[in-house]
Amino acid sequence: MINMLLRLVGSQVEAAVDKEVEQKLKRLPNKLNEFNYDAWGFHPEMAKYGFTISVWLYRYYWRTEVFGIEKVPEGRVLLIGNHSGQLPIDGVLINVAMLLEAEPPRLVRAMIERWFSTLPILSTFVARHGQILGDPKNCIKLLENGECVLVFPEGVKGAGKTWYDRYQLMEFGLGFMRLALKTKTPIVPVSVIGGEEQAPSLQNVKPIAKMLGMPYFPITPTFPWLGLLGLVPYPTKYRIYFGDPLEFTGDPNDTDEEIQKKVDIVKSKIYKNIRYGLAQRKNIFW
Repeated sequence: MINMLLRLVGSQVEAAVDKEVEQKLKRLPNKLNEFNYDAWGFHPEMAKYGFTISVWLYRYYWRTEVFGIEKVPEGRVLLIGNHSGQLPIDGVLINVAMLLEAEPPRLVRAMIERWFSTLPILSTFVARHGQILGDPKNCIKLLENGECVLVFPEGVKGAGKTWYDRYQLMEFGLGFMRLALKTKTPIVPVSVIGGEEQAPSLQNVKPIAKMLGMPYFPITPTFPWLGLLGLVPYPTKYRIYFGDPLEFTGDPNDTDEEIQKKVDIVKSKIYKNIRYGLAQRKNIFW
């Protein structure tokens, strides 16, 4: 009886998998071992369930619009974007966009914060979906393998920014540029509109964040007042703008000052499309 119930539940779950997601995942140039994992823990059979949920959110909850995705070149590439929203929804939606709307479909390898690796269930979940700990060695190996790597150079300062700093870019780390120069990888600037309003932080309570071992502890209009329900992000409309590829040359071990000049070019491109996107939208929900 129990086995029959499990088979029934399993068949219902399998039937719910988005068929387009399944087909797109099959088209990825995966190099899988005998257990269907790749070298970084990606497992397409498990990922199809998470991607099915993400695609529904992408289409119907955040009603995502994508511009310029055809500009992303084939082969190794660094996607460099602005970060916001308290939760990494921007990374999820960029990942879905590249899977669904890029031709051929691409699996985005997001460089995740080290804090996520301390969360047992979540760290495994993101690994099965192709995401990687943000370590330079990992990034170099992925780029040498021809992968599409996503980096948010603002880090947690971008994700945890308050409402008063919305759509203002925090300081960019220099590491991504050194990696681009070392591996001769083109950079595509990515500008995301919509994340700043999904969970507007009124204040970051640093003492509580430190006590809980979190990168930040936001106070929003609904959190912590509504408990876990207050963590549900608002259904803001997302717009993602992919810019023209940028190629840089130079010594990856150059001074911070010289590297900063190149980083500032990428940052200015991202900011330009942020301003353009904000001017184009009617309001935060449409």
